[in-house]
Amino acid sequence: MPMKAVAQIKLPIEKEMELFEKKFSNSMISKVSLLNKITHYVVNRKGKQMRPMFVFLIAKMNNQGAVNERTYRGASVIELIHTATLVHDDVVDDSDRRRGFFSVNALWKNKIAVLVGDFLLSKGLLLSIDNDDFDLLKIISVAVREMSEGELLQIEKARNLDITEAIYFEIIRQKTATLIAACCAMGAKSVHASEDKVEAMRSFGELIGIAFQIKDDLFDYSDQAIGKPTGIDIKEQKMTLPLIYAINNASSKDKSWLINSVKNHNKDKNRVKQVIAYVKSHGGLDYAQQQMKDYQQKALAILDTYPSSPYKDSLNLMVNYVIDRKK
Repeated sequence: MPMKAVAQIKLPIEKEMELFEKKFSNSMISKVSLLNKITHYVVNRKGKQMRPMFVFLIAKMNNQGAVNERTYRGASVIELIHTATLVHDDVVDDSDRRRGFFSVNALWKNKIAVLVGDFLLSKGLLLSIDNDDFDLLKIISVAVREMSEGELLQIEKARNLDITEAIYFEIIRQKTATLIAACCAMGAKSVHASEDKVEAMRSFGELIGIAFQIKDDLFDYSDQAIGKPTGIDIKEQKMTLPLIYAINNASSKDKSWLINSVKNHNKDKNRVKQVIAYVKSHGGLDYAQQQMKDYQQKALAILDTYPSSPYKDSLNLMVNYVIDRKK
């Protein structure tokens, strides 16, 4: 997210975000110095912090600009559990980098990384339980279950590359959109918004999350220098929306060539280039872009039901940023 966009989105929640950072660091403190060293390392390599931003903006939009202690705890629980999943993901993916820095498992070995992830998970659960925030705990627990199911569904389907569009959307809904949906539901719930408002915010988050993932898919076909090189999804045999569209609308001859390319020739640079060219020329990108815009419009329609406020403006910016971002 370009700094200007972040600064603009953060304006109405600047004070809350500053205070949140302090509270979040405190929520990780342990008696074990090794653990403190690692969590300190993790916290200081934070990303754009989109998740807590959603929590605070939505809480304020649903509560005439006010937040409470539950909002801070809700944002902390989301970040603790999100961080735990990232630490575990790096072990699963055998990844030694995270946002350009060494991952926890690269510096401290897998066993420690798994334990640190467990520690962060339990800290998140206890933060809710100690304060009787069972409604907030339920939101995040459902999200963790869905995220795990989504990952496993993707692994199961990726083996055969038999992903239909419906399965693709189910995977990204669970894997990516669930957490953003939880942030948005959490923001509304923390200020005791009505059930239908909490549900509206949850679907708002889900719609943005799906649009966000489709945008990520499109990066695989762009020539701009972004966080990941072009064609990396194909090399990793990941089924993205443009590719699924191309496969499902190809002649049987082209279809078997595409599947064979992704399955058996994904390390062949020229073959990957040919696949990218095929997807582009057969409408895969246009189709994915149209789908992404549809999700964006549905999310904006939910925001339109709210009266105007600085928080609503920031959320509008956030939705548009998801579609327009360059990385």
